[in-house]
Amino acid sequence: MSVKKVTKSDIVDKVHLNTKIERKVLLDAFEGFIEEFKNALKEGATVELRGFGTLEPRLRNGRKNARNPKTGEILSVEPHYVAAFRAGQELRKAVMELPVDKK
Repeated sequence: MSVKKVTKSDIVDKVHLNTKIERKVLLDAFEGFIEEFKNALKEGATVELRGFGTLEPRLRNGRKNARNPKTGEILSVEPHYVAAFRAGQELRKAVMELPVDKK
């Protein structure tokens, strides 16, 4: 499978072509969704999008002897939260059906 990147702009353009809604309106709505996802995660809430997946803040344990892979420097990492994504059943099924390149 070739590696392809889809950007926010690509998504907005595709929805614009399919719905004929103004591109600026779509972009503002998309930005609004992303901002609300961030706000919910900042408050410690879980964001569930049925059929797509779930975003949730997940606590990562700190480590006293972590290593910076770029410099090799030994440093300490405090416990912190990360945004974790779990794919929904429909998304998992769709991705599972991708064709496999046999080399």
